[in-house]
Amino acid sequence: MSLWGGRFQDGSSAMFRRVNDSLPFDRALASQDIRGSIAWSKAIFKAGVLSQDEQQQLESALQALLVKAEAGTLDFDASSEEDIHSFVEATLIEQLGDIGRKLHTGRSRNDQVATDFRLWCRDHVDLLITDLENVKASLVNTANTNKTVILPGYTHLQRAQPVRYPHWCLAYVEMFKRDISRLQDLKVRLNKCPLGSGALAGTTYPIDRHEIASDLGFDSPCLNSLDAVSDRDFVLEILFAASTSMMHMSRMAEDLIFFNSGEAGFITLGDQVTSGSSLMPQKKNPDALELIRGKCGRVFGSLQGMLVTMKGLPLAYNKDMQEDKEGVLDAVTNWHICLCIAVEVLDSIQLDAQRCAKAAREGYANATELADYLVDKGIPFRTAHDISGQVVLAALEQKVAIEDLELAELKKYSDLIEDDVYEILQLDYLVNKRNILGGTGIEPVQAALDAELAAIAKS
Repeated sequence: MSLWGGRFQDGSSAMFRRVNDSLPFDRALASQDIRGSIAWSKAIFKAGVLSQDEQQQLESALQALLVKAEAGTLDFDASSEEDIHSFVEATLIEQLGDIGRKLHTGRSRNDQVATDFRLWCRDHVDLLITDLENVKASLVNTANTNKTVILPGYTHLQRAQPVRYPHWCLAYVEMFKRDISRLQDLKVRLNKCPLGSGALAGTTYPIDRHEIASDLGFDSPCLNSLDAVSDRDFVLEILFAASTSMMHMSRMAEDLIFFNSGEAGFITLGDQVTSGSSLMPQKKNPDALELIRGKCGRVFGSLQGMLVTMKGLPLAYNKDMQEDKEGVLDAVTNWHICLCIAVEVLDSIQLDAQRCAKAAREGYANATELADYLVDKGIPFRTAHDISGQVVLAALEQKVAIEDLELAELKKYSDLIEDDVYEILQLDYLVNKRNILGGTGIEPVQAALDAELAAIAKS
């Protein structure tokens, strides 16, 4: 059944239907379309379009469809309908005859699809917030289990200064907290109801748009009918939030892939998130992390595609907008899957504390401490920096750590260096000295962990 056939004498070509029909993907909006139709039936009953009996028959039939939609048992296979809207309407007409034909009175597919898609996005924002909270919880748990582990921190992928493993975990916790806040923030703008805007100019029926918005759980109706049917900012915002979060996931995946490598050997990943080689029996590949990293680009593509689609569209609705759904459905689905698999990866991590500590001691990460030590002795920092660099060069030439140099050797570079220098060159000292808020010392790390654990306990 077509919703627009009145003036047409010939049917659509097979190729046009192939590019035009959206039921193969917009059937994912079945529950939202039915919920919107229930609310619309109530609104047009109050507007005098339906009798009470007609409205009750429509609502009863729609509720039965909703049960099937939420159970995933709606039969789309034999359908020749154009989209989810025509599918639902055709089903109602088959069951109720002319009563089913009355449901679309005063409504356009333009405000209908805008409402359906906002409902779908709102439902999935809540799911994604839960997913992100789960990833955060897994990071906090692995951090809390391995509080004493110290590993190298990196800049330019070169060993820089040692950090506690929980400090590394909590860096990603901060990223995912921002992802959650973006979703919470966009939900405020998303939660406006287009229904009642008609095709573009509103409807002639006395619909109470505030009431219909409330029935569907929206904060308020959209205030301009032209904008209501053509706005896809909420789609772009979700795709941007997805892209940013997937970028965070990809960075975390990249770190863990390196930590898991034979060259680093800091962690071992569980068998359930790794795979082997068809040729090399010794291999254990971090495929789950590589797939997270790979799907990041796919989500970016959905955002870019939607921006390009929207950039040249005039008001109001244009069929180009049908391109909004596949990208979002794909991006949100893959974001959800990646967040779920990230939990499994994080929960499987086993750390090699000795390997981590050995790597943290290498790379002359304590050179900064030596410079700070000289500053405490009254030497200007830039001079102390130069002296420390000379000491590093001497240690490199001898292929030893700075702390393995004899005191007499160190005194060649500054006679202010004494025996007390060896204490400040030790790994635990390097880390624990940074007790400022946000630092990697045991006190700020423990405080941050305690705050996150308390937040998890409250949720």
